[in-house]
Amino acid sequence: MNEEKKLRKEILERVKQIYNLRKENEKFTPGIDRVNYSGRVFDEKEMLALVNSSLDFWLTLGKEGKEFEKKFGDYLGLEKVIVCNSGSSANLLAISSLCSPTIDNPLKRGEEIITTAATFPTTLAPIIQNNLIPVFIDINLGDYNIQAEKIEKAVSKKTRAIFFAHTLGNPADMEKIMRIADRYHLYVIEDTCDALDSKYDGKLVGTFGDISTYSFYAAHHITMGEGGALATNNSKIARAILSLRDWGRDCLCPTGEKNPLGACESRFKHKFPLLPEGYDHKYVYSNIGYNLKPLDLQCTIGIEQLEKLPEFSKKRKENFQQIYNTFSKYENKLILPSWNPKADVSWFAFPITVKENAGFGRRDIVNFLENKKIETRMLFGGNILRQPGFTKIKKRIVGDLINTDRVLNDTFFIGVYPGLTKEKINYVCESIEDFFKKY
Repeated sequence: MNEEKKLRKEILERVKQIYNLRKENEKFTPGIDRVNYSGRVFDEKEMLALVNSSLDFWLTLGKEGKEFEKKFGDYLGLEKVIVCNSGSSANLLAISSLCSPTIDNPLKRGEEIITTAATFPTTLAPIIQNNLIPVFIDINLGDYNIQAEKIEKAVSKKTRAIFFAHTLGNPADMEKIMRIADRYHLYVIEDTCDALDSKYDGKLVGTFGDISTYSFYAAHHITMGEGGALATNNSKIARAILSLRDWGRDCLCPTGEKNPLGACESRFKHKFPLLPEGYDHKYVYSNIGYNLKPLDLQCTIGIEQLEKLPEFSKKRKENFQQIYNTFSKYENKLILPSWNPKADVSWFAFPITVKENAGFGRRDIVNFLENKKIETRMLFGGNILRQPGFTKIKKRIVGDLINTDRVLNDTFFIGVYPGLTKEKINYVCESIEDFFKKY
């Protein structure tokens, strides 16, 4: 064994020791330590992979990114996966790629995308940023997904796409959505950032539409710390996404390619109308793009996390069920989560809506739980159209947004993530019982 390999082995052994030492010192004191709504769940394998990759000192995207893309594509059963630096960037790249002049039948300024106002801001923002018009329809209470039966009423001559999230991991009604999309030749973009490993009718969500987006932020089903991805079976859309992610360049050769002629052997062989013949393809730009790459350091964590996804989903479902059993005693005061009969949900969180005339409001139960050190969150922007940054956007609203406003005023969620041990979940359920002793 040469000296470098010996040193690397020693470093990695020390990393493993550090992980074990930290794990031994973990403890939970109810009422003192916070019960997070979500967070990182990892073991020594992620730490070892990260440190090992850092010792190579490859500071951009490289072989680990390619390996993650391959493994994630195999898991999804989709041909093309492109990693990026966040789920929000994935949404931006998805909509921007559909506006690219390099794809067939691109979206044009002023055309419409059907969506919901009960959303995270960066699901809506790319529509606005690409000079498209969002068309809002209401959601269902209980599953908090787009009202699929109302989509057809929202279709106009300008409608080109449907863009929605599978809310908190709960699959939308893909049967109805895809039927309408096929009838009117609409693009379908699935925001799957909160719904990794959820299924509809036995099929993974994110594999129905033209593009799906994913987030690997620390709160999500698997994590790279930050990070995201897009998946598609459309090769032209995939190429547009890759171009937009990488400065808008036309060249597909990977960053850091050592062959002076590029991986394609054609770096100086292209001819573009207004450029000199043979102009370096690395500096030809076919899109107005960004730089939204992640790092290999992140992707190496993602490779290890993907191996744990089945166990993570199993634990999320178990935690959800225990909390559901506790809250179900109080259905007269709460709207409990609901889901499509064809859905197999890998829950991101547990949503609750306080009923009218419950004898208490959302603020009461949220303050009670927070005082017990149990984290709560609103359902993202509530009605995003009432948020300061979105009040004056160009839009069209079809019907009313009554349920969306109910979410704004009465809905919150708590965590079910796999880092919640049995001890923590028991404490959450005991605290819920304590609250209802008062009401």
